Amino acid sequence: MRDGWILALLVSSFAVLLTTHVAIAVRLIMRSPRYKGVLALVVVPLGPYWARTNGWTRSFWLWCGAAACYAAMLALAQR
Repeated sequence: MRDGWILALLVSSFAVLLTTHVAIAVRLIMRSPRYKGVLALVVVPLGPYWARTNGWTRSFWLWCGAAACYAAMLALAQR
């Protein structure tokens, strides 16, 4: 039963992390300079960094929360 919850949280936190990251990159592509969005897709930590510097605090904190939850569930799943 416990493994099922860990797996569900692992998958859902990864889905939120991936969706938020792509959303940040798309928002960056729609602004100039456009290279930041493409670069944020390749160099993952640049996405939340540029989201924070552009004032997109909700996206930044959602990305950080999803990344923390994913890391915690990944650690629990490996036990």
